[in-house]
Amino acid sequence: MLTRPRVGALLTAGTSQRWPTLVPVAGPFDVEALRSRIQKVLDEVLARQGDVLEGVSPDLAPLAEAAADLTRGGKRLRPAFCYWGWRGAGGPADGPAGEAIVRAATGLELFQAAALIHDDVMDDSDTRRGMPAIHRRFAELHRGSSWLGTPERFGEAAAILLGDLCLSWSDEMLTGSGLDGAALARGRPVFDRMRTELMGGQYLDMLEQARAGQDAGHELSAADRARRVIRFKSAKYTIEHPLLLGGALAGAAPDLLAAYSAFGLPLGEAFQLRDDVLGVFGDPSQTGKPAGDDLREGKRTMLVALAVQNGSPTQQATLRRYLGDPRLDAASVEELRRVIVDTGALDAVEALIANLVTESQDALADAPLGQPTRGVLEALVAAATARHT
Repeated sequence: MLTRPRVGALLTAGTSQRWPTLVPVAGPFDVEALRSRIQKVLDEVLARQGDVLEGVSPDLAPLAEAAADLTRGGKRLRPAFCYWGWRGAGGPADGPAGEAIVRAATGLELFQAAALIHDDVMDDSDTRRGMPAIHRRFAELHRGSSWLGTPERFGEAAAILLGDLCLSWSDEMLTGSGLDGAALARGRPVFDRMRTELMGGQYLDMLEQARAGQDAGHELSAADRARRVIRFKSAKYTIEHPLLLGGALAGAAPDLLAAYSAFGLPLGEAFQLRDDVLGVFGDPSQTGKPAGDDLREGKRTMLVALAVQNGSPTQQATLRRYLGDPRLDAASVEELRRVIVDTGALDAVEALIANLVTESQDALADAPLGQPTRGVLEALVAAATARHT
């Protein structure tokens, strides 16, 4: 008979088919004080990198300030999965190795920052996390300073450079984490593959927008291509690769790494599908972006692919007319939303999210994991796919 271990002051009851669910009172991101430890490391790293930039020139201060603003707060989803991948493989929570994994995991926040900065440039987004996107921020600095050239061009160039800096800093954090050479040798291939696959996914995302969902000559349907983008642009580097990185750094056995993939990949896809739904139907106070921004950017999400696939000629004409128009007003956004709902695309995506969550939970039930890792990962499933509308 399986019994629920007591883990400090963790938890309230819940049930699952095989294991009781342990839900940390403070939330899954705060077990073992993880979020505060990550924030402490991030503050130290950005302060140190700010000093390096200051040593080059005081004119570089806006770069350090922008990086700090972008990475302030948040759930720390990717570091959390990396850390619990480590803990699930027997890695310690404290001592030198425990502190080293927190530093390595925190580097994923800067990797995420790099991806967001570059993604916003490619999508010409106005906002990120309730603030001006980095390229908009630097365009405004240029405009307010009455400098030569175009503010937009300056803003994009500055954002590309800051994204490159964050990418470089994330690599420094892994290499300089304090983990021993054997651990780093195990983790490096995961980290390198994660970076390559993300960039490939970003290109596929741009390609789909440029093709405007054209199916002629493609062996994959628009919906299948949208799912491929989801997998490589977001799902893998959000959950699967962080888990694998933490597990590899701790020396996880092959069966545990396989279980991490079986759990993490469907959950990562569900996470991104939920994000896509929120990008169309979400509350801007929760998403940090204006309502309908994904529609203005012409993102070829699963929602859009299914709406095009299932729509009547009139509905398809509406999608062609409005999707990707940066000047869309609230009424036009609402018209596109109606098409997405009326074609059944929203219901289909919600059903896919539910199926993927079930697949992830089943894989977790079979995974060779003990507590507290199992309970935290169970709680992270809900945290990664929750509806906030």
